[in-house]
Amino acid sequence: MAECREQFTSRWGLVLASLGMAVGTGNVWRFPRIFANNEGGAFLIPWLFFLFAWSIPLLILEIGMGKKTRMGLIGAFGRLIGRNYSWMGGFVALVTTMITFYYSVVMGWCLRYFFVALSGGLSRFSDAQASQQAFEAFATKGWALLFHLMAIGIGAWVIYKGVVKGIERANRILIPLLALLLL
Repeated sequence: MAECREQFTSRWGLVLASLGMAVGTGNVWRFPRIFANNEGGAFLIPWLFFLFAWSIPLLILEIGMGKKTRMGLIGAFGRLIGRNYSWMGGFVALVTTMITFYYSVVMGWCLRYFFVALSGGLSRFSDAQASQQAFEAFATKGWALLFHLMAIGIGAWVIYKGVVKGIERANRILIPLLALLLL
């Protein structure tokens, strides 16, 4: 019996999920600093080259593999290029898991600053030294772990809810908020 797998209900849902994967925290958080430290335009040219030559094609390939096979990573690699290459899907899953460990910490920091902003406490970060001291005080206490666990919980909840009620619904809120933040 064929297993029924949930899928995106609209192209818009897929586009928002793709934008979320493509933009990523690194482009928002690290890109401006790296751009400024590496001569601006001289950095932008190779960045754009690799964006179009590497990142976008891999994103399209990943979406295509999922659409064609309707399987997870290991099964998709096995079906498309042979069972002997299923390990490649496992490797991609392992790397993704390791990246998630890092980003869940960063997401915890973002949650913390979001709550600080809502409470009107951003004035405490008026200069670099005060900001550094506040961050160190946060990072060395149990609060850092609490916000990290909150980030993991939010991510797990979205995944648990599935494609339509989880990922699509979250993206309808989070991607426009990201666009607003970038303006």
